[in-house]
Amino acid sequence: QVQLVESGGGLVQPGGSLRLSCAASVAIFTINRLGWYRQAPGKERELVAVSLSGAVANYADSVKGRFTISRDNLKNTLYLQMNSLKPEDTAVYYCNTDPIKLRWGQGTQVTVSS
Repeated sequence: QVQLVESGGGLVQPGGSLRLSCAASVAIFTINRLGWYRQAPGKERELVAVSLSGAVANYADSVKGRFTISRDNLKNTLYLQMNSLKPEDTAVYYCNTDPIKLRWGQGTQVTVSS
């Protein structure tokens, strides 16, 4: 079955940057919509960025202009470059298809705090 392995999270100060990676065990060029989700404590999981085939991307309003999603089809890896991080970006970040079709990975914790 397909495996998703997220990495790259950590503790960063407000205004800092992180780059998340999601390594997939399948050829991601076959996946039309591949996205990053996040779940903050006590909140529902939300979709924050989607990479469509053809280099098109969509973003939630809360991250637009600060986050950039990209994919490397040769490495079967999805990325999320996060700049100008805010405390409200603190969450566990996951990748999956949109709509959700795959088993969730373990996620990667992002904590934005001074």
